[in-house]
Order: sequence, then structure tokens, then C-alpha cells
Amino acid sequence: MKYIQELTTESKIAYFSMEIGFRNDIPTYSGGLGVLAGDTIKSAADLNLPMVAVTLLYSKGYFRQELDSKGRQIEHPEIWNPAENMSLLPQKIRLSIEGREVAVQAWVYNISSLVTKWNVPIFFLDTDLPENSPEDREITSALYGGDERFRLKQEIVLGIGGVMMLRALGIRVKKYHMNEGHASLLTLELLLRHKRDIESVWDEREIWDVEKVKDLCVFTTHTPVEAGHDKFSYDLVKEVMGEIIPLDILKELGGSGKLNMTLLAMNLSQYINGVAKKHGEVSKVLFPGYKIQAITNGVHSFTWTCESFAKLYDKYLPGWANEPELFVRIDKVPGIEIWEAHLEAKKTLIDHVNSVTNAKMDYDTLTIGFARRATAYKRANLLLSDPERLKKIGKGKLQIIYAGKAHPRDNDGKKNIEEIFRSAAEINGDVKIVYLENYNMELGARMVSGVDVWLNTPMRPREASGTSGMKAAHNGVINFSVLDGWWIEGHIEGYTGWAIGPNPTESTLTRSTDELDAEDLYDKLENLVIPTFYDNREIWIKMMQNAIGKNAYYFNSHRMMRRYVTEAYIR
Repeated sequence: MKYIQELTTESKIAYFSMEIGFRNDIPTYSGGLGVLAGDTIKSAADLNLPMVAVTLLYSKGYFRQELDSKGRQIEHPEIWNPAENMSLLPQKIRLSIEGREVAVQAWVYNISSLVTKWNVPIFFLDTDLPENSPEDREITSALYGGDERFRLKQEIVLGIGGVMMLRALGIRVKKYHMNEGHASLLTLELLLRHKRDIESVWDEREIWDVEKVKDLCVFTTHTPVEAGHDKFSYDLVKEVMGEIIPLDILKELGGSGKLNMTLLAMNLSQYINGVAKKHGEVSKVLFPGYKIQAITNGVHSFTWTCESFAKLYDKYLPGWANEPELFVRIDKVPGIEIWEAHLEAKKTLIDHVNSVTNAKMDYDTLTIGFARRATAYKRANLLLSDPERLKKIGKGKLQIIYAGKAHPRDNDGKKNIEEIFRSAAEINGDVKIVYLENYNMELGARMVSGVDVWLNTPMRPREASGTSGMKAAHNGVINFSVLDGWWIEGHIEGYTGWAIGPNPTESTLTRSTDELDAEDLYDKLENLVIPTFYDNREIWIKMMQNAIGKNAYYFNSHRMMRRYVTEAYIR
């Protein structure tokens, strides 16, 4: 195939990710990690980087979320047909899983830059083949489904199978970039490939060329808590994967108690990074002794800028889509035109909300947005923790839009959604609150551009980076967030937005973080956010300009990718 011949002309950066989100109708992502991967690949195309990407196909997607009248989440498979948008390649590879031979095929989709016309192919690995057993055909059926055994099988296909598939396609790789630990088994395939046999009269042993593999590998960790790193018992590893390298060697590289996928990646990567400065520091505490850098995430400017702002930027900042540094010149854009562009985006969102919920929201009321994976540490219900105070502060002045999916096995996250529904019913006469079902890229783009304030309330330091607030900033939406992840770097109080949570003092140490954060949230909402919105529109619009000129200018994936190139890829 001509396409494959073109791919083999230059050594590539091979970007491996368990999920990649780049189109709303291709449901191969669950949330931030996958959408970040999609933005990474789009910027690679815009910047003419020699990159290919590898992920799994997920024929049933993540899941389609339905919420009943009480907020109870019901999950449905999201069936889609890859043949409608992708090409099936003729090459196949075969893996050993649980002692069985499993065939793997690959579909390809080209991310093509609208600016440079450069292509970055994404290879989607698929085990749904007639020659496989029914059980093995399901390995690539659903994202983050099944038990530990199922997850390990998927990670074998992604890591080991991904390296084998690139080799089968004739693609030469200069760097393997692992986006989280899910792909770290690729290091074992590389070890096998670079194993050296040394035989002499005095010495006969296998030498595992760890340094050669390290030179090939880059690892990005996204998880700031110990429990979030994939770990598998060695008994399970032996049953599912077999002993592809000696167990004692594997334990040296992946941990003595269980196979820790993050440790495996760290021990076999020359460059390791977290996804924000704070996250880099937290990761060093979790994994002492490792040299961990920090490259703060960014978002793809063109993807996440709504139509009304794109037109405005085209008028005053031509070239912004491939040179987001131009946002620094936002002060040349008249404030009234920024406000008009925002009102257009807000109208689009409010019309959508009213059409699907009959909430009767209006265009003039201060609108807060909160949309994230529904899990306990995100504290989506912090804003609703004191309903009476919220009613007093927000009556006639506030409306709130929520969205987000809970993982099917995250019962606390599901309860969180139900609590928001109960609070909404209690408060709704005074403050309109809606929870939109089936959060996805399309809904996310409407929300980050159409609300007035983007709220983020994670428990510190559990937010590795966060990217939704960066998307909001691209549309002049002001952030109101706990100082964690990227917001530590992007926040200038009262200038680019507001922080939530006072610094601990002797007088506050006896109170919980939730109490302190909720109190500060309510105080600033009542005394800063609401008065500025209604009574000082000039200052509000200036803060919108600052969000664009100070946040969007820097927190974009073009800047992020240039740093990966100079610090990780060409070292």
C-alpha cells in the first residue's frame, strides 16, 4: 500500500495511549486522558512532527450514559462501525494470551492538519476476528471494562501488540512515548528485541539491554495518588502473559510485590514527566529516587475555541490557530466584541440546555459550569454543600450546569450524581440547576465556551493537571478553582480568575478541608464573582481578556508538544 510505504520513509515517535479522543462520533475515550491524547496528536500534525499513535479499538466504546429522574446512572454500550471512518489494514500479528494464540488486526485513521496538511496516523488494535475465541474477540470491546484479568489482556494487546504491529507495518521508531502506565508492557517487547546473548568459555548468560530500551522510551504519568497506578499480581501475570522474561528480572523492573505498571515504565524510560509543576513534585514523593520532570498539559486551540471566538480571532489575530502565542495580543480586540462573542456562545449553550431539560434558563443570569468525571475527589457537590446559603447568595442571580460520567464500578461517583439531583430539586425554586447526561466532546465544547464561570473543586493534590479550565480560557471563560494542577500556574487572583481555599492557619487547622473550601467558595461567590459580573462589566470583560492573553496563550498543546520535542524526543 502506498500509504504504508510513505510511513516507512522516516523514523517515527510512537505515541501509545489506552484511550484517544479526537471525534465525538468515535467513542474511544472516557475523559481527560483520552482527549489530551487527541489534542497531542492534532498538535503533532499541525507542527509536522513525524508521529504515529497506537491505541485499542473499543467496538462498544466506553458507555453511553442515561440518567433517570433521580440521577441514577444507567450504562449502555456505544456501538459504532469503524469501517465508516477508518481503513482496515491487511497486516495481522499474533500474541500469546493465557497460552492461546490471539490474532490482532489494525484499523487506521489519519489526523490531518487543516493548516499544514500533515498527517499523523492512529492505529486502532482490534481482536474481534473470526479466528479468535469468543472470549478473545471481546478483549478490545470496551474501554476500562471487566476485571483485572481483562485489563491485563488489554494492556498486553496495547503494549506488546502495538510494538509488534508497528514492526509488521514496517514503521521504524525512534522514540516510544507511553501516555500513562497502561502501555508499559511495550518495554518488555523492546527488551526481548534488544536482548544480547554473550557466550564464552567462562561466562554463559543472557544480558538484558536495559539502557538501550531506556534510550528509546519516554513516560508521562498522570496519576498523583498511589492507588491510581495499575498493579497486577505476579500469579495473574504468569497465567495471562506467561514468563516472557525471567520473573526475577521482571520483579527488579516492575516491583517485588506486584507488577506496578508505572514502576516498569519508569525503570525503562530515559525521560519521565508529570503533567503540571505541582504534579511533578507530588510524583517525586510517590516515587523517590526517580528523576521526574514536569511538562504542563495544554489543549488544542483550534479544536476547543468556539465558532464566535474563532471568527473574532481570525479578524484580529490571524494565524492564531497554529500560533496560539498570538493570544498575548488580545488587548487589541475591543472588549465589546469579546462580550458579544461570548453572548453568542452562551446563547448556543442555554438553548441546548433548555431543549433537552426544559430548565427555562436565561441568557442574562450568571452561569456556572462544572463538567468532569464523576468521582468523589472531584467534589462536584461542594458548591451544594450548604443549600440554604447557596439559595441566599444565588437567588435570581445564579444558574448552574453540571455534566459528567461515573465509571460503572465507581459507586461513590454515582452517588455523587444522585446527591446533585436531590440538591437541585431542593434548591431549584431559587437557583436553577441541571445535570446534563452523556457528557462527551461535543457537549464539553458547548459548556467550556457557553458558561460565564468554570468551576473546579478537586481535593488537593489529587488533580494532576486538569485541562477543561484551559479550554474555557480559550473562550474567555473565567476560572474559579481550587489551587491544584495547572491552575497553580495559571492563576492570578482577581486577574485571570479566582482561587478557592484559604491557606491553613492555626485558627483553621481544626476544621476540615471541605469546610474551609466551601466557606471560601461561598464568600468569593457572594462578594467577588456575583458583584463583578452584575455591577462591573468592564472589569469582568478585562478578566476575560486576561484569561485569553495569560492562560490560553500558554496552556495550549502546541507549546506542550514543542517542549516534548526539545526535552524528551531529541535528547
